[in-house]
Amino acid sequence: MDESEKKLKQEDCNEDSLGAGILTLTTKRIAFDKTRGRIADFTKRIDETILDAPLENVVKAWKEGLLMKKVCIRVKTEQGEKDYKFGVFSNGGWLKDIQKALGSTKTQ
Repeated sequence: MDESEKKLKQEDCNEDSLGAGILTLTTKRIAFDKTRGRIADFTKRIDETILDAPLENVVKAWKEGLLMKKVCIRVKTEQGEKDYKFGVFSNGGWLKDIQKALGSTKTQ
């Protein structure tokens, strides 16, 4: 993160196709770092950053699901658009914060 970037929200979560990791929303980007944990000694370590998308590349944000509620984003990539679906604790709160961050990047 650079000095002008601030972390807005971060949470352990699960992405449908990527598995367990940490979702982070900043004033400039949204990132997902894949994690691996061991139950025997309760350790968790970050393996690699799977998603590191500038907010300008986030096309859409929404929530879905009845029982397994998810916050979803669509990101522009070099190969086209890709959807990510994250199982977070408060998908409504995440959606509101993502939309607020997206709105602030469009006004800058």
